Amino acid sequence: MNHDAIEAELRGYEDRSHQTTHAGAQAFARLLALAEKRDSGQIVRIARFLAATYNGTAFALDPFELRAVDIAISDDMLCCLDALRWGRADLHTLIPDGDERVRAVIERWDLRWPNDA
Repeated sequence: MNHDAIEAELRGYEDRSHQTTHAGAQAFARLLALAEKRDSGQIVRIARFLAATYNGTAFALDPFELRAVDIAISDDMLCCLDALRWGRADLHTLIPDGDERVRAVIERWDLRWPNDA
């Protein structure tokens, strides 16, 4: 592969990374708003997902949760995972007051930090 081809490929990755991060931030914001305002069986699954993307060490991600929510919700979850894969930023940092809002969702849905168990 020549230098120009390598540069073009790297630019393509950079563009894809930016687009994916932007889409992931929007999806994360939609999921967070649901977890903050709604109350149903699906919403606790969203809260667990948000907690896992916030701190994967403290909150395990169960991929089967994707099968237990509406398609639009699982599409947003997948969008978030794709953004995390590109690793430009933690998703909660891309939305206003993301840190405190995610922590409030964790508390609202009574999710337990490992040292709280």
